[in-house]
Amino acid sequence: MDASYDIVIIGGGPAGLTAGIYASRARMKAVLLEKMVCGGQALTTDTIENFPGFPDGIKGPELAAWMTKQAEHFCLEIRTAEVSKLILKKEQAGPFGVELADGHTLKAVSIILATGAKWNTLNVPGENELLSRGVSYCATCDGPLFRGKDVVVVGGGDTAIEDALFLTKFVNSVTIVHRRDRLRATKILQERAIANKKIGMCLESVCVEIIGKNKVEGVKIKGVNTNKEKTLKADGVFVLIGLKANSDIVKSIVKTDEHGYVICDDDMKTSVDGIFACGDVRRKLLRQVVTATGDGATAATSAEHYVERLKGMEYPR
Repeated sequence: MDASYDIVIIGGGPAGLTAGIYASRARMKAVLLEKMVCGGQALTTDTIENFPGFPDGIKGPELAAWMTKQAEHFCLEIRTAEVSKLILKKEQAGPFGVELADGHTLKAVSIILATGAKWNTLNVPGENELLSRGVSYCATCDGPLFRGKDVVVVGGGDTAIEDALFLTKFVNSVTIVHRRDRLRATKILQERAIANKKIGMCLESVCVEIIGKNKVEGVKIKGVNTNKEKTLKADGVFVLIGLKANSDIVKSIVKTDEHGYVICDDDMKTSVDGIFACGDVRRKLLRQVVTATGDGATAATSAEHYVERLKGMEYPR
C-alpha cells in the first residue's frame, strides 16, 4: 500500500471538489483522485446562470477553477490518477483498497464516489466542434441562453420531451428529431408536446451532421426509410438521448439501479458501510452543479462521522 487516508474521493467534478473542501476543513486526511482535469462537466459548460452568487452567470471553467483553488487552499491533496479497482474486506469494516491504473494501491478508511455521468452523444460531424457553441446536453442548464432562437431537440424519451416543453418557455421554436415513427415518452408528455404550438416533429429521422463555423447554424437530418436529407435551420441543438453513470468500478460492489446509478440514502450512504456517493453518479432527480455541491458536502460529513466512529478500532486483518 502506498499511503493510507481517512477519505479517498474518486472524481474531481463539483461534487468531488466540494467533498474535498469539507473533508480537508474537518482535518480529515483526504485525497482526491481525478484522471483528467478537475471540474467535471462544468468544464464543457459555457455559462452557468443558476449557481447562487453569480447574478450575471459564470463561465463553467472559471467556476471549476475557483472550486479547485478553494480545495487546495484548505490543503486538500489532489492527485492525477485513474482508479481501476476497489478492494473490499469481507467484513466491510474498513480499510478499503483503492487500486490505481499505474499499479499503486491506496488504503482508505472510507471512500466517496464522485465519478459523475456522461451524456450519450450522436458522434456526428460538428457535434464536438460546436460543443458549448450551440450544442448542449442539458436544457435546464442552457435553455435560457437561447431566448427567441430556433432549436432542435434530438431524442424521443421522457427527458427529451420534458426538456423540449421546458425550452418553449424561452425559444421561438423547437423541432424534435426522433428515429422512430412515434415518441417513446409517456402519453401525457406526448399530448402536451403535440398540443404546444412551438413544437414541431421530424419523426423517422436521424441527425447526421451539425452545421456551423463558429456556432450552430443548422442540423442536417436524414429519413430513416427514405434516406433523403434536409437541413433544419437552428441556433442550438440539444442532444437528449440519455446519460450513462460512470459506475463501472463499483457496479459489482454497491447497489445500483437499472441504469447503473448508485443507490444511496439522504446521507449519501451506499449499500456498503464506509462507501458514499455524491453528484451525477447517484440516483437523483436533478443533475446540476448546485445539487452536486450539496451532495458533496453531505457525503464528506457522513464520511467524517464514519471515520470518527471507527477511530481507535483495530481493523480486521
